[in-house]
Amino acid sequence: MKLAPLVRGTGTPVTFLHGFTQTKESWLPVVDSLHISIEATLLDCPGHGESASQGRTLQQTANDVAECMPSGILVGYSMGARIALHTALQSPDIVQGLVLISGTPGLRTESERSDRRAADESLAQHIEEVGVNEFIPEWLSNPMFQGLSADLADVPRRCTNTASGLADSLRCAGTGTQEPLWEQLPSLTMPVLIITGGTDEKFTALARQMTPLISQAEHHIMKDVGHTCHLEDVHQFVDVFEDWFLRL
Repeated sequence: MKLAPLVRGTGTPVTFLHGFTQTKESWLPVVDSLHISIEATLLDCPGHGESASQGRTLQQTANDVAECMPSGILVGYSMGARIALHTALQSPDIVQGLVLISGTPGLRTESERSDRRAADESLAQHIEEVGVNEFIPEWLSNPMFQGLSADLADVPRRCTNTASGLADSLRCAGTGTQEPLWEQLPSLTMPVLIITGGTDEKFTALARQMTPLISQAEHHIMKDVGHTCHLEDVHQFVDVFEDWFLRL
């Protein structure tokens, strides 16, 4: 499936994948703050922005990303990090460097995954019942987003998504549907940068478990930010990313 792209700049190809309820434009504050020369390809994930939903699983979405991105670096945040990890595992010839922001290789047990699928189904039904204009403010009131400013939360753009698209994304590509990838992490041979926010204890703990399993991985904990660390402090994120990029 073709994912709607936005391409900016010239230089080293870097593709960016957003999180749940966002669109490709959520990356613009980051891309516009970079000092390095890159060709940034921003993609709308299935069920978001201008990309149709069509019931795409994580594995199918990873194939879609590999078909739409130029060979180079792949950056993903949260949901986008889960997609990026699948893409790197399925298409290592295309993903030459990987950046995972607040991501997870999946829930380890079937019991956890079953509980999460039930929670995601309940949330999907809620979105369909209330619509995006009511759901988006509810979603952003989650404590994991407390460090995100109103400007960078970009509620108006998130509300351009559709209830059916977001619900479909949860049902087909939510964390509960994700097969655990922990045992596959050692097969990653490209350079990997894992970034988490210092106040995001859950994902920082996951990153600390992931990093030793990947031969060329490093984990950076950003100071005084949470789950949406790349937007809560854009300049700190840019410094971290560019330092890693220039050492490749």
